[in-house]
Amino acid sequence: MKIIQADSTFSFGPGDMLLFPRNQLSTIIKYPKDGRSYKSVVMTLTEDRLKRFYTKNPIKCTEQNKHRILSFEKHPLLESFFTSLLPYFDLETELPEKLSALKIEEALTILRTIDQSIDSILSDFSKPGKINLADFMEKNFMFNMPIEKFGYLTGRSLTTFKKDFKTAFQTTPQKWLTQKRLELAHYQLSEKKRRPVEIYYETGFENLSHFSYAFKKQYGYSPTELLNSKN
Repeated sequence: MKIIQADSTFSFGPGDMLLFPRNQLSTIIKYPKDGRSYKSVVMTLTEDRLKRFYTKNPIKCTEQNKHRILSFEKHPLLESFFTSLLPYFDLETELPEKLSALKIEEALTILRTIDQSIDSILSDFSKPGKINLADFMEKNFMFNMPIEKFGYLTGRSLTTFKKDFKTAFQTTPQKWLTQKRLELAHYQLSEKKRRPVEIYYETGFENLSHFSYAFKKQYGYSPTELLNSKN
């Protein structure tokens, strides 16, 4: 699994265990290997469940944390926990809520046992504050998400975001995003010699056909034509 963020890229393989803090903008690409299908176990720790957990369990650590992706070393508690979840995937019905709640509480207890500073991430329910819109967009334009989400992460309502965006860039968010993503794609094709199928998702397009259409409309030639001309 390849995880691309604004300033870093991570790669994870079989047996790796990781935690995503809230509001982490990431592009996640899953690669099957050696003919095997990609499989993972994912548990979402919702804000509601975390708040209920901390009403019963006092917060132990409130130190500042960079809220980066955390990767855990192999640990018997984590390994046994995930192993215990595997049989549930054979159920033909949904896992009972009481059992789900117990497993989530078990997961949180394990995380707090193996990482003494984890509360600084799990118990942080603060909302994003108003930040510099132009700086944020220049760093994060390649992430494909609704305009409302960009607004939320910059501490703005949708209306205020669009108003501030027009002031900063003299155009609409969608036009600017498309232009920036195509420029990045053009660079990846012409300078890095990467194939269209390798870059369309990383540069913010939902599918290859949409990317190819937008690229040719912008530049007058297709991504494949550009790549072949550089070979």
